[in-house]
Amino acid sequence: MPQEVKEIFGSALAAKVRTLGPSMTRSMQRVAEAVAKDPAGCAALTVTGLAELTGTSEATVVRTARLLGYPGYRDLRLALAGLAAQQQSGRSPAITTDIAVDDPLAEVVAKLAYDEQQTLADTAAGLDTVQLGAAVAATASARRIDVYGVGASGLVAQDLTQKLLRIGLIAQAHSDPHLAVTNAVQLRSGDVAIAITHSGATGDVIEPLRVAFEHGATTVAITGRPGGAVAQYADHVLTTSTARESELRPAAMSSRTSQLLVVDCLFVGVAQQTYETAAPALAASYEALAHRHRR
Repeated sequence: MPQEVKEIFGSALAAKVRTLGPSMTRSMQRVAEAVAKDPAGCAALTVTGLAELTGTSEATVVRTARLLGYPGYRDLRLALAGLAAQQQSGRSPAITTDIAVDDPLAEVVAKLAYDEQQTLADTAAGLDTVQLGAAVAATASARRIDVYGVGASGLVAQDLTQKLLRIGLIAQAHSDPHLAVTNAVQLRSGDVAIAITHSGATGDVIEPLRVAFEHGATTVAITGRPGGAVAQYADHVLTTSTARESELRPAAMSSRTSQLLVVDCLFVGVAQQTYETAAPALAASYEALAHRHRR
C-alpha cells in the first residue's frame, strides 16, 4: 500500500477525534487521543488497561467509545484491531465498512446505494410515530420555529427550514451558535425549537435548545443518540439510524440521510395538518419562481 494512502487511512480516526473533541470532557479527550495515536497498542488493552494508560476511569473509556460511534468499548477495540491489521498487512484500507480504496466506481455506487437503503429502512423502523405525531402537532401550530444544526446537520436544518417557509410557516435555521442562543432567548410557549445532532452531544446545538426549553418553547431533538445530552432538553425525541457510521466518513453521509428522512416525515405531517393554508402557500411559491425555470 502506498505510504500516502497509509497516512490518509491512519489519520481518519484522528480527524474524527478532532471533530468530536469540543463536545468531550478533558478525560474523554485523553482516551480519544490515545486510540487515534496508537490504534494497535490500544487494541491490545482491556478497558481497564486503557483507563490506566490515560489516567481516566473505565466509565470514561466506555463513554468515549460511544461518542465515537461504537455501542461499547468491545466494538471500538475490534475496530482498532481491524485498522491495525489493515495497516500491517498492506491490504487496501476501507473507505466504509464495505468499500476499499481500490474498489471500481461501479462497485462503490452499488455499495453506497445499498448502504443508503439500509439506513433509510433502519431509521423508518426505529422512528417513534407517537413522538413524531407530537412534534408534528406542535410544529403545525407554532407561532415561530427555530432549527439548530452545525456542519452536516446544519445542511439538514436549512432543508427543513426552507420546506416550512414554502408552506407559509415562520421558520429560521441557525448554524451560528451565538445567533442561535440570542434567538432562542426570544422563544416562548407556542414556539418550537428543533435541534439536529447525530451525536446528541454537540454543544453548539444543545445550548440554544436548552435556552429555548427553559423559556417555555416546545423542543424537539433529531438525533442518533436518544440517550445523549440533547435529550434532556427535548420534549420529543426523533431517533435516526446510527448503524452505518465508520472512521472514514467524517461527513456522516449515513447520518445525514437518516436525518433527511426524519425531516421529510416531519414536514409532510405538518403539511397534512395545515393543508388549507399550506397548499395555497406552496402554489404561490411555485408561481413566484416559475419564470426562473423558463429561461
